[in-house]
Amino acid sequence: MKFVNVGFNNILNADRIVAVIGSDSAPSKRLIQDAKDMGRAIDCTSGRKTRSILVMDSDHVILSAIQTETLAARLTADAAADDSDETDDAENP
Repeated sequence: MKFVNVGFNNILNADRIVAVIGSDSAPSKRLIQDAKDMGRAIDCTSGRKTRSILVMDSDHVILSAIQTETLAARLTADAAADDSDETDDAENP
């Protein structure tokens, strides 16, 4: 199980993230409002501007103040680390 920091010491299980999207478009703003209405929005911005939205496999919507590109890089770095760990394990039985 791998975790990713979504800002301000808030950490999520990276395996359960379905999508990371920007917060500027009208559909993403509707997604946020719908999630708030249903009680499935989790605000991890600490009062800052929402810059990205993480959609989880549990239908929860996580609001983050971190840029979408930064979160994508963190998730990609975690995936690359997983691949190298598996390769190292295979080479060193």
